[in-house]
Amino acid sequence: MQLFDWIVLIVTLLFIVIYGAWKTKGSKNVEDFILGGNETPWHIVGLSVMATQASAITFLSTPGQAYHDGMGFVQFYFGLPIAMVVICVTFIPIYHKYKVYTAYEYLEKRFDLKTRSLAAILFLFQRGLGTGLTIYAPAIILSALLGWNLTIMNIIIGVLVIIYTFSGGTKAVNVTQKQQMFVIMSGMLITFFLILHYLPNDMTFTNALHIAGANDKMNIVSFSIDPEEKYTFWSGITGGFFLALAYFGTDQSQVGRYLSGRSVRESQMGLIMNGLLKVPMQFFILLTGVMVFVFFQFNPVPLNFNPNNKIIVEKSAFKAEYHALEKKLDDLSEDKKVINLLYIDQLNQDYDNPILRKELITLSNKEKDLRDRAKEIILKADSGSETNDKDYVFFHFILHYLPKGLIGLLLAVIISAAMSSTASGLNALASTTAIDIYKRNLKEEKSERHYLNATKFFTLLWGIIAILFACIGTLFENLIQLVNIIGSIFYGTVLGIFLVGFYIKQVHSKAIFYSAVVSQITIFIIYYYAIYIFPSGEEKLGYLWLNFIGAMLTIIISLVLQWTVFKKEKSLA
Repeated sequence: MQLFDWIVLIVTLLFIVIYGAWKTKGSKNVEDFILGGNETPWHIVGLSVMATQASAITFLSTPGQAYHDGMGFVQFYFGLPIAMVVICVTFIPIYHKYKVYTAYEYLEKRFDLKTRSLAAILFLFQRGLGTGLTIYAPAIILSALLGWNLTIMNIIIGVLVIIYTFSGGTKAVNVTQKQQMFVIMSGMLITFFLILHYLPNDMTFTNALHIAGANDKMNIVSFSIDPEEKYTFWSGITGGFFLALAYFGTDQSQVGRYLSGRSVRESQMGLIMNGLLKVPMQFFILLTGVMVFVFFQFNPVPLNFNPNNKIIVEKSAFKAEYHALEKKLDDLSEDKKVINLLYIDQLNQDYDNPILRKELITLSNKEKDLRDRAKEIILKADSGSETNDKDYVFFHFILHYLPKGLIGLLLAVIISAAMSSTASGLNALASTTAIDIYKRNLKEEKSERHYLNATKFFTLLWGIIAILFACIGTLFENLIQLVNIIGSIFYGTVLGIFLVGFYIKQVHSKAIFYSAVVSQITIFIIYYYAIYIFPSGEEKLGYLWLNFIGAMLTIIISLVLQWTVFKKEKSLA
């Protein structure tokens, strides 16, 4: 980090915070604070929806995911465009019809207070964890790579977000996310083209794709029906569809974005914009990770991208053993470079040499073996170490290979992305707590000013809780997976409640409440026995299926209860 990088980073972040607080200060009432006065145009709705989902985790973890596992993760998003259409046709008109502040407010109108409170509490629990992770993700990477104190990083990011979210509510979130998306996409585009520029001079983009393909990084679609495989066309189009339907249709952090639209049509257009752009955006971010992989076929690469692990080994009795592996990796890297250059030369002559392609795969397998052995040494040096380094890959490239100024911009990208998703989370948590829990359970009527102050107070409270969650967080296999796993555990049940409310009028309040409780407990059990207890890569069920299972369980059990237990109860009455 040079002085110019610090200037770029600080100026970018301060501009976003000050602009957001200044532009949106002075909310007159709760409607203004939570719904932004229903003044948001459709393109800002679309950008805000995209920015809410595109957290720092997206830009840290997704390229690393592609570096290690290839493009297959894009299948996770295949169900998203279909979900956007369903939400536009069903969810948005109903929310606007009932003039709700939060998604869960609708559930009391359709069912009862118990069901509304249950859905709100499930949301608060998973979104509280998720919001803490959106702070923790960039903080742990930045602290590891730059030597910054992790706790201080958590506090800085959290406080920056609290300032403008507390000041301007939904308007501040929407206004700042426009700037944040500009910074984010500009930084990613510049980085992508710089990677291509850094590749050998006689290497075309098509050649780079061939090298990625030879290393099994371009397997975009899998039609496997194996439930243990995490990302397939089928899990994306079903589990991914239900996850997107639940996230964009029932999660207040997203619902709040489009409820602020000027009209039903503007809200719908914003979501359609998200549906059209989200998959290409994720594809591009994954492709950036694949290009980083190609870049490292010609440049030195560490045994483990997490610098903390190197420090741990250097202080242990296993230092010499680790250095021997590093020497082998250096020699292997030279071999890779030579073979890749020969392969490019053949490609330039329009010949995809199968012998060289096979040699590339052999070298990749040898490198993987060295990395696995390095992980064993790291664990021997410290059994509590996190050996998975996917989240550090992209940042290692940024710090070691980008020019001055651009490092500061990319840091601003990552922190901006953290701030955008954290702001939406805090705004949604405060809105849900104030409207669905606090206001609904007050016995006496209070003034608009009282509820506005209460919502601001809950914004501050949840901001502090999110920072605390971030400070006690632990790194998982891959942060983007952790966020989606947490969502998948809870979203299916909540989505099932809403789907019954929208489409199955015969089911009443008691049936849906008890079915949701049974469904959520069942999902906890399935997650524990089919996913949690197994080491990474050995799970018996891809976590995306939890969304589908949770929704279906809630719907089916509610129908069974309505037709049996509660039908009889009603007839007896």
